Amino acid sequence: MLSVSGSSLTHLESRALRDGLNVSDGHPRMPLTPSQERIVAGIPDLFHEALRRPFDEVEEQAQRAFLHGIGQRRAPIGTGRLVSCYSSSTAMDMVARALAGRTSTVALIHPTFDNIPDLLRARGLRLVPVPEHELDGDHAPQLPEDVGAVFVTTPNNPTGWVLPAPAMARLAKSCARAGRVLAVDACFRAQDPRAQYDAYEILEASGVEWAVIEDSGKLWPTLELKAGFLAWGEGTDLPLLDAFNDVLLSVSPVVLLLIDRLAEDGGRGGYRDLHQLIAGNRALLRDLLAGGPMLVADPESRISVARVTWGPAGPDADTVYRELVGRGLHVLPCGPFHWARPAEGRRLIRVALGRDRAEVAAAGRVLAETARGWNL
Repeated sequence: MLSVSGSSLTHLESRALRDGLNVSDGHPRMPLTPSQERIVAGIPDLFHEALRRPFDEVEEQAQRAFLHGIGQRRAPIGTGRLVSCYSSSTAMDMVARALAGRTSTVALIHPTFDNIPDLLRARGLRLVPVPEHELDGDHAPQLPEDVGAVFVTTPNNPTGWVLPAPAMARLAKSCARAGRVLAVDACFRAQDPRAQYDAYEILEASGVEWAVIEDSGKLWPTLELKAGFLAWGEGTDLPLLDAFNDVLLSVSPVVLLLIDRLAEDGGRGGYRDLHQLIAGNRALLRDLLAGGPMLVADPESRISVARVTWGPAGPDADTVYRELVGRGLHVLPCGPFHWARPAEGRRLIRVALGRDRAEVAAAGRVLAETARGWNL
């Protein structure tokens, strides 16, 4: 029997790369747009440009194009407090390492992608789950005194929940008063305009010690040519630069130039096209499942994944996952997202929407047929 229990979400995603219809991972796998095709065709020119230009000049240009294009105009570009990493997961591990020297306990949003709690625990940190609704309420969450940092993902994967600007300000000020670090994973920011208020301006104004992780890898189908970005505050007393220097020298300037060009294209309509693709695929999946027991959850979500749920009479998510793989379809069971209480995800699977419309249609048909076969 195909093993699900004990497997990380990334391990399940890696299975989907081998064969079958993959709506498992949240990486963009839709076709390039015509303007993106032209940018990719110019990669040899970017290579020669990168050879001619100083790295720091290329890096600042790419960071500015990317971050300013999604509303983050107060990001600390050119200050030495913003570094480029191979991936957002690399940046997260740097944050986890730095936090482990500061505290033993971190409050972490619940649910969220399981590699975040895995990376934090691997550094010896104890985790306290904090539900989304406690983070965006009228008051900052009440946390145990030993919590030394709060880690928030916004927009959150898999729910698409976004921490609004006023709630971000309340949380940051609360952390500042308590002497806690506020770490923010904003890797899906570019997919949802509601998350594109200037978080850096809010964080700096609050006086909190902070770190923010951004990511280009959720936007463009560039076959893992991407970068993560790690930023921190002027008054943040964490050895983040040491953690960075111990891991890598730099990302490729060719990749940074590619990000620069794609970010410019995003500002000329590419982001609008991406948002429309995701919204259209979400609506398509919802229509294909209409009238059956499976429903698309999280109606307010705008990110490139959708949770699908069903009633209590049907099988659990691991069983559904195994059945779907047997039919050639790869999704994710949602138990591991609920890292502190996996049972909360037992009636949920996650479907990726960053795909060609025909792939989402094929996935929706398999889901509908499977539900009918079980007579859910």
